[in-house]
Amino acid sequence: MATRILVVDDEQQIRRFLRVALEAHGFAVLEAQRGTEAVGLCATEQPELVILDLGLPDLDGKEVVGRIREWSSVPILVLSVRQAEAEKVAALDAGANDYVVKPFGIAELLARVRALLRRVPGTGEGGEPAELRVGDLVVDLARHSASLAGEPLHLTRKEFELLRLLARHAGRIVTHGQLLREVWGPAHEADTQYLRVFVGRLRQKLGDDPARPSYLLNEPGVGYRLLTPEER
Repeated sequence: MATRILVVDDEQQIRRFLRVALEAHGFAVLEAQRGTEAVGLCATEQPELVILDLGLPDLDGKEVVGRIREWSSVPILVLSVRQAEAEKVAALDAGANDYVVKPFGIAELLARVRALLRRVPGTGEGGEPAELRVGDLVVDLARHSASLAGEPLHLTRKEFELLRLLARHAGRIVTHGQLLREVWGPAHEADTQYLRVFVGRLRQKLGDDPARPSYLLNEPGVGYRLLTPEER
């Protein structure tokens, strides 16, 4: 059975374009042009992923994200003309998994869709995988270690926690606030310079070029994303 994607946008041309592109890659597409309609379809049809515009005629997209998040963990990819960093952060903090600005490239959008749909293998009864694999990068949660192309990475405890969090959300943007909150605690949510230093150290150990990243992508003013093999 084809993976179902709910496209929520009040512009018919955008919905039609996305339907053609997604169906050409084997997805089944549901459509909604209003926020209340989208929330209802999420409940009744239970799609595997939602592509959501923020500028809807009845509800702001961030409110739609919040309503869905009250009862569902379905991946939500925001697709919006709003480019302001504050809008991106607010949507991600509301519960969206990723954010793409219009106009967009269909190849990048499809890569992000695949990343959001990807299920980490090895998940046990508790829902926690024994290890996270992102291409040639392996994060062993049980042994608290990581390796790249079979070679061990010598990480400090904080570097490991940072990599673990990014690997768990591979292909998705993780905001500065979320990284700082979960790795260093709520008291450090504003310490973005501190985070930048640790990301720099992690880049060095991954052999990653910040100008042409293969692993850690900076989303300016928003956060960081661990690239999947398809995105590199």
